[in-house]
Amino acid sequence: MEEDSLFEVSWEVCNKVGGINTVLVSKALEIKSFYKKNYLLIGPYFVDNAAGQFQEELPEAELKTVFSYLEKRGIKCHKGKWLIQGEPDVILIDFINFWPEANTIKRELWDNFKIDSLNAGYDFDEPALWSWAAGMLIEQLAALRKEKRTIAHFHEWLSGAGLLYLAAKHSGVKTVFTTHATVLGRTLANSNVDIYSLLDKIDVNKEIYKYNIAGKHLLEKASANHAAVFTTVSEITNLEAKYLLGKKADVILSNGLDIEKFSTFEEATLKHRVQRNRIREFLQYFFFPYYTFDLEETLIYFAASRYEFKNKGIDITIKALGELNEKLKKEHSKKTIVVFFWVPSAIRGIKMELLEHRIKYEDIKDSFKEIAQDAKEKLLLSLVSQKEINRQSLFSKEFLDEIKRKILIFNRKGEAMRCTHDLVDPNDIILKKFKEANLNNNAKDKVKVIFYPTYLNGSDGLLNLNYYESITGSHLGIFPSYYEPWGYTPMETAALGVASITTDLSGCGRFISQYVKGKKYPGIFLLKFLSASVGSAVGGQRGESEVASDLADIMHKFSKLSTHERIQNKIAARDIAAKADWDVLIKNYLDAYNLALSK
Repeated sequence: MEEDSLFEVSWEVCNKVGGINTVLVSKALEIKSFYKKNYLLIGPYFVDNAAGQFQEELPEAELKTVFSYLEKRGIKCHKGKWLIQGEPDVILIDFINFWPEANTIKRELWDNFKIDSLNAGYDFDEPALWSWAAGMLIEQLAALRKEKRTIAHFHEWLSGAGLLYLAAKHSGVKTVFTTHATVLGRTLANSNVDIYSLLDKIDVNKEIYKYNIAGKHLLEKASANHAAVFTTVSEITNLEAKYLLGKKADVILSNGLDIEKFSTFEEATLKHRVQRNRIREFLQYFFFPYYTFDLEETLIYFAASRYEFKNKGIDITIKALGELNEKLKKEHSKKTIVVFFWVPSAIRGIKMELLEHRIKYEDIKDSFKEIAQDAKEKLLLSLVSQKEINRQSLFSKEFLDEIKRKILIFNRKGEAMRCTHDLVDPNDIILKKFKEANLNNNAKDKVKVIFYPTYLNGSDGLLNLNYYESITGSHLGIFPSYYEPWGYTPMETAALGVASITTDLSGCGRFISQYVKGKKYPGIFLLKFLSASVGSAVGGQRGESEVASDLADIMHKFSKLSTHERIQNKIAARDIAAKADWDVLIKNYLDAYNLALSK
C-alpha cells in the first residue's frame, strides 16, 4: 500500500457534524500504518471548527506550486496535521473566494451527468463547491506523483462533485465512493415512510422532487455509478442503494472502533462504580424531595441520540417503558428502573426547582463533611468496644436536630419532575408521550423517566459527566432505531463494558446478528423490526405494538439478571466490540482500494 497515494475526502475532516467524523478519527492510525506519508485527508476550512484540532504547517515546495495555482482560481489551501491519534496529514480548503464559480459548476454537473440542481439551495451549493475544489486539488497532486497510483476516496454526496470532476477530466485517479445513508432513504424515514416495506415500490423520480432533494440525490447516484468502486457501510444501506440508487455496493465498509482507546474490562468495572455513585447522588436530589426508593435495588437505563423521534426509536422506547412499568408494578418488583433520555433539545435553562433541590442537598452533604472525622472515630470505638451502633452513638443531639431541620426544608410536596430543564417547545413530544404512556414518576411507578435535554460535556451543572462517563455509570443502553445506516452507539456502549439493545434495521444490528444469535448473554440484545430477512428481498415490518412489547420483554428480562449474570453480559459486550476493531475491519478498506486499482 505504501507505494500508492491515498486521498480521503470528507466534509467531516476537522469538522465534526455526525458519525463520519467518528469513522475517520477512529481509523486514521490504522490506515496510516499502511500508506505512511502517502495518506492525506481533505476537508473544508472553517476556522472556528478547525481550532484546537488542526495544526497548520508550511507546505512543501511542490505543494506551494499547487497551492499558488489554485489560489489564482479562488481556492486557498491550508496544509497541516489533524491532531488526532496518528496525526495524519490534512489539507483544508477555504473556498469562500470560489463562490463565483458555483453556477458554472452546477451547469457542468448538468451537462456531463444530468444532475438537476436548478432549484437546489445553499445546502447543496456549499458542499458541491468545496468538493469540486477538492477534485481540482487531487488532480494537481496526482500530476505531481506520476510514479504512484492514486486512489481518492469520497464520503457521502457532499463530496461527490469532486469525484465527478475527476471523472469528467479522465484524470486516471481511481475513485471510491461511500454512501453512509442514502439521501432519499433518510428523507423518507424522517417523513415517517415505512421504507423497508415499500423499497421496491418507491417512485424515486417523483419523491426526490416532492421533497426538493433532486440535486443531492442525483449527485449521490452519479457518484455511485461513476466511481471505480462503490461502497456502503452496512447491509441495510446496501439494500437502500439497490432500490434508490440503482446500484449495489462492490464492497461493504463496516464501521469500526479503536478498541485500545477504551478502558480494559477491569478498569471499566471500577469506573462503573464511581460513575454509578455520581448518578445515584443526582437521583437523590432529583427524586428524594418527593419520595425515596432503594438505590441499591435501582438499575440505570438510558437512551441517547439526536432528537429524531421515530428514526432513533424514541417512540418505541417510551411505549415499551410504559408496558414495563405496568409489568413491574403488577409483580410487586423490588427493582426500580430509572431511564435517562440524553437527547439534546432547545432549552431555556435548568429548572429552578431542581437547582433549589441541589443546593439544599449540598447543604446537607456539607454538614457531614464537618463532623466526618469525629463520626469515624466514634464508629471505630463502638466497633472495637462491641457497643450497639445507632444514630445517637455516632452523632450529637445538636447535629441530629440540625440535619432534621435541613431534611424538612429539603422535602417538598407535589409531583416529581420528568425533565431537568425548561424547554423552548411547550408541546415537546417526548414529555407528551411520557404522559400518554403513564410514565408519571409517581412514588408507585417502578419505571421512572428523566428527559435530560442537554449535551453531556462534563460540566452541565447537574450530572457533570461526559458522554462516556454517563454510559459507564449505567446498566443498559436502549437504541431501538428504525433508521440507522450504521449506529455507533451500541458498539461504543459495548466497548465500555455496558449492555445495550439495537435492532435488525441498524447496520450495527445486522453486523452483530451472527455473533448474538442463540446466546444467553449476547452483550448486545437484538430487537426484531422485520418479519422477513433483509437480503435480496425487501423485508416487511412488524407492527409497532408488537415491537414495543418485545422491547419491554428484553428490558424486563435484563432487570431480572443477577449481578453475576450482568457481569457475564458485560464480558460478552466487550467481546462483540472487539470484533469491530479497526485492526480487523480495515481489511475491507484495503480490499476496496485494491479493487479500484484493478479496474
